[in-house]
Amino acid sequence: MSRPMIAAAAVFTVLLFLAASLFTVAQTEQVLITQFGQPIRVVTTPGLHMKTPFVQSIISFDNRLLDYETPREEVILSDQRRLIVDSFARFRITDPLLYFQTVGAAEDNIRARLNSVVTSAMRRVLGNETLLNVLSADRGRIMGLVRGQVTDEMRQFGVKVEDVRLRRADLPEENTTAILNRMKSERERIARQLRAEGAEASARITADAERERTVLLARARADADRLRGEGEREAIKTYADAFGQDPEFYSVYRTLQAYRETFVGGQSRLVLTPDGDFLRMLREAPKP
Repeated sequence: MSRPMIAAAAVFTVLLFLAASLFTVAQTEQVLITQFGQPIRVVTTPGLHMKTPFVQSIISFDNRLLDYETPREEVILSDQRRLIVDSFARFRITDPLLYFQTVGAAEDNIRARLNSVVTSAMRRVLGNETLLNVLSADRGRIMGLVRGQVTDEMRQFGVKVEDVRLRRADLPEENTTAILNRMKSERERIARQLRAEGAEASARITADAERERTVLLARARADADRLRGEGEREAIKTYADAFGQDPEFYSVYRTLQAYRETFVGGQSRLVLTPDGDFLRMLREAPKP
């Protein structure tokens, strides 16, 4: 064999050796090195690294935050209400070696474990809560309990659970219809009660106003009668005083005033005898 062929074979061997020895770790992953299927070490630093060629192999794991959506399931609450919950979890692989030893390299394995753990924790926690708590602002406390239990159980698989949340919490169709009917009946009962209380209050206010009106009118009539009596008394007194000062003038004034009120408009008709006393002022002048 010629020297060039030997040199080419040597170069090829070196390149093959380097290709089998070198590997890169991206910033979004972490690598577990195994030898004959047994884990050797974990590489988490990004960059170029070496391993024993043809003997050791690498298994990559994502070190980013991963999402998992659990399927919809029905749980029974402490008040015996049934609820369809739809949740999701966010987790991160923090210990690749423990992860590999417990669930293996396939990501589907950890998702199956996570689904089981989340479902069990959800059933345990929600089984001690009422429907009002789950649908109110108290949900944050409830999900904190679920997250704590899931985190504790998933730690043994080399996984850290960052968050567990409820996306939706719905009642079953038959329960929804029954609850809506009960809510409708309750609202109608409250509406009837409020209308009855309003009618009662309206009648009471009307009666009080009518009584107050009657009292005010009675007082006003009494004051009017009193003032009218006082005015008539003053008028009679004034007339009497005036009549007492000059009876003859008063008689003439009253007679002329009667003529003016009787003959105003020129349409009055009187049937009197010529010597009637009412026309006396027209027949003779009053004495000075």
